[in-house]
Formats: sequence, structure tokens, C-alpha cells
Amino acid sequence: MGKPLRTSLLASLGMVLAVAGAHAQTVYRIVGPDGKVTFSDRAPDSNAKPAQGAWQGSAAAVGSALPYELQQIAARFPVTLYTGSDCAPCNSARNLLVGRGIPFAERTVNTNEDIEALQRMGGNNGLPFATIGGQQLAGFSENEWTQYLNAAGYPQQSLLPPNYRRPPATPLVAAKAAQPAASDAPAGRTPAERPRLAPRIDGPSPSNPAGIRF
Repeated sequence: MGKPLRTSLLASLGMVLAVAGAHAQTVYRIVGPDGKVTFSDRAPDSNAKPAQGAWQGSAAAVGSALPYELQQIAARFPVTLYTGSDCAPCNSARNLLVGRGIPFAERTVNTNEDIEALQRMGGNNGLPFATIGGQQLAGFSENEWTQYLNAAGYPQQSLLPPNYRRPPATPLVAAKAAQPAASDAPAGRTPAERPRLAPRIDGPSPSNPAGIRF
């Protein structure tokens, strides 16, 4: 085999190996909805809908999804704040959560039904009241609340997207539908069937000799 032919074959073989190597290097890193990382030579489906995080409910992000890291924390340790009207400590607690970028649900306690529900939940009716996962916080202490948020893994700085909108506050106990007014007529009897009253007779009579009037 001549030298020119050998050189040509080696060059062709090198090109084939280079192409094969290029194909072998096309590996895709895929992060599943549970955070598990897998590698595949197939590109992920761009038309597939993004997996929904476990965190749902009244504290869900409005207008945008939560970042994955924050979504996972909120799924394990959801935060709910219970507030009342004209409550300065409630405002301080809300400002702490908002300023730190904590996704939370807010429940208002204004009616007797709300107060009773809060009493059953936390053993007292003091406000503000909050739950971080299964932990209950009665009254507001910035240091204490910060410690529990840190322990739950919430970031020190807000990770919320710019278009995040906090869900509106809702009553702790849903308002009951108004009951229809009861009819004056007995059930099954129309007004025309009401018994007629005997005409009143003023003055003494054989049945009312004293002439008592009502």
C-alpha cells in the first residue's frame, strides 16, 4: 500500500471517529419533578407540560410558578398566617414574611366562628398566629419566627419571581349561606287557609262579663 493511500485511509478513519465521538458526547441532563437527576442521549420533550410541585392551595403562586427550591420547601413546611383587623403585631408578622419572600396563605379571624376555630386549633385566640409545617407560633416575635423559618430551610433573601402575586386573605371559617326566612303560614297551608279569628267584641259580653280587652 502506497504512502498516499495509507494517509488517505487514516484521515478518513479519523473523521469517522471524530463524528462518532461528537455523537457520543451529546448527553442531556434531565431533572425530574422529584429532583432526581438522570442522563439521556435523547433530548427532553419541549412540548411536555412542566411537572406541578406538591405545594398547592391558597398560598399558591399567582401569575407564575415558584422556583423549584422554594417550591420544595413550601411543600414540606407550608406557612399559614392568621390575622385580625386593627392588629399591629399582625402587620409586623405579615411584613416579615413578605419582606423575606415567604409564600404563605393568610386567614382572617373576625367572627365568633373564626375565633372558635382558632381556639380549637391553637388552644388560644391570640393574634397573630402562624403555622410552619406542624409548628405553631402564637404571638409575634421576629427573632423566634426567623429561627423557625431558618430551620425550615427558607432562604434568607427572596427568591420569588418579579411577577409573583400573593393570594388574597380569606376568612378562617367560610361564610354560611343565608337561610330563607320562614313563612308565617304553617307548612302545607296557604294564606287563604289561615283560620279566621272571631271578631272582637268591645265591652262586657256573656262570655267576657268584665269586658277585658287585649
